[in-house]
Amino acid sequence: MLTRRRAVPRAARVAAARAIARIVAQTHWLRPGKRIGIYASMPRELGTALLIQLALARGCHVYVPRITSLRGRTMRFVKYTQASNRRGSIHALGMYEPCGHEYLSARFLDTVFVPGVCFDRRGARLGHGLGFYDRMLSFRQLRQHWRGPRLVGLAYSLQVVPQVPVTATDVFMDTIVTERGIDELLADENRAIHVRSR
Repeated sequence: MLTRRRAVPRAARVAAARAIARIVAQTHWLRPGKRIGIYASMPRELGTALLIQLALARGCHVYVPRITSLRGRTMRFVKYTQASNRRGSIHALGMYEPCGHEYLSARFLDTVFVPGVCFDRRGARLGHGLGFYDRMLSFRQLRQHWRGPRLVGLAYSLQVVPQVPVTATDVFMDTIVTERGIDELLADENRAIHVRSR
């Protein structure tokens, strides 16, 4: 899947990022004052620059992940501003990180846009195997009712596959957005059946 993602031509990458920004713009996710977590895309990932600018233009508070411990596989969300963006740096894993010290726990975000190598229609996600997002969002598995924040997987349509292998620690997406639109996921009961059957 990484090979297939790398093979997406630049023009198709730009078109997909624009399409996804237009799709998200039509939802209620980016209302003024909303707290939005979003990754700063690495090369070959689905681009998020347009989404970040859209969220800021609509008056959202934008937070970007920063790795706090590579050994512990932990990260936190730091407030993103135009100034912090200019003074940011590239982490050893190739991830862009803004400067700044205004952190917010993921549990207080309204929506988190999540990258992945591939997703399935249960909302299962395969990342790069380091578990940063699953650790940061593990509190969602303990909630009995509202399981916020809303988790939105961003992907090219080719990254949505029939089934992704899951483990007990995997955190599922609430929805997936590709350049083709918002993907309707299977019900929570079906997700649970698939997890228990492994």
